[in-house]
Amino acid sequence: MKFTLALMSELEDALQSGAPERRVDMLRRITDLFLTDANRLNETQVGVFDDILVHLAHRIEERVLSQISLKFAPVKNAPKNMISLLANDDNIAVAGPVLAQSDRIAENDLIEIAKSKSQTHLLAIAIRVQLSEAITDILIQRGDRRVVGKLARNSGARFSQDGYQTIVSRAEGDDELSENLGLRIDIPLSLLKQLLMRATHLVRSRLLAAADPEKQQQIQEAMMSVAEELGLGAFGYRDLAAAENIVKRLNREGKLNERVLVGFAQQKKFDEVTATLALFSTTPADFIAGLLQDDHHVGLLVACKAAKVSWPAASAILAAGFSNHGLAGTALEEAEKSYLLFSELSAQRKLQVMLSRVTEKQAS
Repeated sequence: MKFTLALMSELEDALQSGAPERRVDMLRRITDLFLTDANRLNETQVGVFDDILVHLAHRIEERVLSQISLKFAPVKNAPKNMISLLANDDNIAVAGPVLAQSDRIAENDLIEIAKSKSQTHLLAIAIRVQLSEAITDILIQRGDRRVVGKLARNSGARFSQDGYQTIVSRAEGDDELSENLGLRIDIPLSLLKQLLMRATHLVRSRLLAAADPEKQQQIQEAMMSVAEELGLGAFGYRDLAAAENIVKRLNREGKLNERVLVGFAQQKKFDEVTATLALFSTTPADFIAGLLQDDHHVGLLVACKAAKVSWPAASAILAAGFSNHGLAGTALEEAEKSYLLFSELSAQRKLQVMLSRVTEKQAS
């Protein structure tokens, strides 16, 4: 592949004249000429194009450079210096296509860009087909929620132990991120357990529904391990039916009271707490189980009030850690004030409304 004498003359004139329109025209022509024969060019020939393109690209308007970036991004042997120039541009319209796609960006260049550029630049990097631990460490450290979310969904992204630990910590309270991390086949078992321990019951259910058979087994095993550590059963339920029988027997014998409920909570006996609250509030046990594991504490406190449970007993149930409600300090004090002002009759009515909504949703 050779440049014609006429083209070389035009190129020299364009470089010397400094006229923007001539440089733009030549940049486009040289780009198209490269793309036409890219598959037949060796690295030396690519280098010749590279030198010319970089010279032409200086002081070119960003709209044109963004078009060039789109053309070069998927090209396997694109000119490296030109790709680097585009990737380091502050305008994401210029840098984005090559950051997301190009295989010609050196690892060190990607690292420096990840350390210094905007969140939109990080977002483009986060969707690359392959990402090393060195790069994901930086993206996890600097990236916002969107960047970290893209990383979690990127199966080609590799995480270091520290990176995984950080991203799992960031998933607390973020259901979407928790689900995406839980479905990763490479997540260490210890971190999967940590993730599931903090996740809501809804997230755990969604993970099992979305996972393939191999991942389902891994999630189930992790759930069982978490449940054993918490004194619960697999999926958070040991045996509700058996617990209901125990609680009903205690009630018949006149031995079931609030003190027993607090004892169940202090021993982290999820099923017994569930069955007792269900009996006291005349509400289905599986519905109460869902409230116990919901990170939003309001529904659980409504159920406790409807069950005519005192605040010390309700706070003992919160302290059992069946969910990650995060109530402490001022928030806990405000919850206590609201609880004491809330009437049992209002709570019972509210609980029935909540139950009917869930029933209607399940039937639809």
